[in-house]
Amino acid sequence: MAQIFDLLLKGGTVHLPSGPARVDVGVNAGRIAAIGTSLGDAGETIDCAGLDVLPGVIDSQVHFREPGLEHKEDLESGSRAAVLGGVTAVFEMPNTNPNTDTAERVADKLKRAHHRMWCDHAFYVGATGDNAEQLGELERIPGTAGVKIFMGASTGSLLVAEDEALARVLAHGRRRVAVHCEDEARMNARKDERIEGDPASHPVWRDDESAMMATRRIVKLAREAGRRIHVLHVTTPAELEFLSQHKDVATCEVTPQHLTLAGEDAYPRLGTYAQMNPPIRSAAHREELWHWVGQGVPDVLGSDHAPHTKEEKAKTYPASPSGMPGVQTLVPLLLDHVANGRLTLQRFIDLTSAGPQRIFGLVGKGRIATGYDADFTVVDLKARWTMDADWMASRCGWSPFEGMSVTGRPIGTVVRGHRVMWDNQLANAAVGEPVRFEATEFPGH
Repeated sequence: MAQIFDLLLKGGTVHLPSGPARVDVGVNAGRIAAIGTSLGDAGETIDCAGLDVLPGVIDSQVHFREPGLEHKEDLESGSRAAVLGGVTAVFEMPNTNPNTDTAERVADKLKRAHHRMWCDHAFYVGATGDNAEQLGELERIPGTAGVKIFMGASTGSLLVAEDEALARVLAHGRRRVAVHCEDEARMNARKDERIEGDPASHPVWRDDESAMMATRRIVKLAREAGRRIHVLHVTTPAELEFLSQHKDVATCEVTPQHLTLAGEDAYPRLGTYAQMNPPIRSAAHREELWHWVGQGVPDVLGSDHAPHTKEEKAKTYPASPSGMPGVQTLVPLLLDHVANGRLTLQRFIDLTSAGPQRIFGLVGKGRIATGYDADFTVVDLKARWTMDADWMASRCGWSPFEGMSVTGRPIGTVVRGHRVMWDNQLANAAVGEPVRFEATEFPGH
């Protein structure tokens, strides 16, 4: 008997766990209720003819700068950029002002986000030397994505650089810990490698070995602590080769920037706008990252969306801050790589939905299956278009990919059955809710 659904997605190519299929998807009460043909009627029907319906894209590393740095970005503007780019959920980082490093500050972010953020969300807790003993409790707060460690200084004041402090952090808690791996002592010793006015010296200063040293150290400490880790924004082939031998304890992430930009072009063309941590490296690095993507080593793809204003980025290197926006351009950039044969659509889905679900233990997200949240990223794989300034929504007002022509466009963003974006038009209201995790829903297990 035909059902009546709240929402029906009709006529698209739907990417199921079993592969692509020309089926309809019925949604009730924010969850997928049925998958098939001739399902019935609905209060709202979305015509997806000629489009591909992907599981909702999850960006597991963004910096939305609120509280304290709202002149760069805030939770509303960052999440608006996310849904305009086809992203249905984000994990937001703790290097705000103040840092997100106590239960009260997590609660404050969750309160600020509720129905002000356009997409679903979770917040990392920042590890410090002072809160190490509390992290086991903090990571169990509903709405937290886990603990984040900065081994090397980046934007903000969060830093845990010494092995003794790192071991204390890893000793408290059970969830997978996300880590920024750059060796602080090596980078401090190499500050003379920076050339004033030359951002191309950034990857010389923060070199391959500073990344590799930190990654080796944290894997060793994680083994000793019996703790799983997640290595963020890996930029060197040597790290990925090393991590391929330690998959039992370590998962890892790559970013669209490091898969798309190369230092030989980026620094002359973009100057300090190409500056980020870890750095954009050479074209040879980029090609080898793609090799390891093909080997299946990276588990997820995160944007490391880290906006600064044009005025801040215009400062003379090295006074200029590191970081660039990326949450809105993640899906178009990767679809362009799909169009160019660098990536299969199946691997794109693995990196942006199935991968985050698997390694972070998400509840009800990461696949199109009955009973799961009705999160969909609807795309036109054949659309050829230019990512112009008018399309960019980040408060920072710029993108390193502005003016780039790509093939593949996000057409719609559906979050728990709410059509929050369609053809560049936003819904009337934000509906973002906290992402649910197995570790916080069932904390005793």
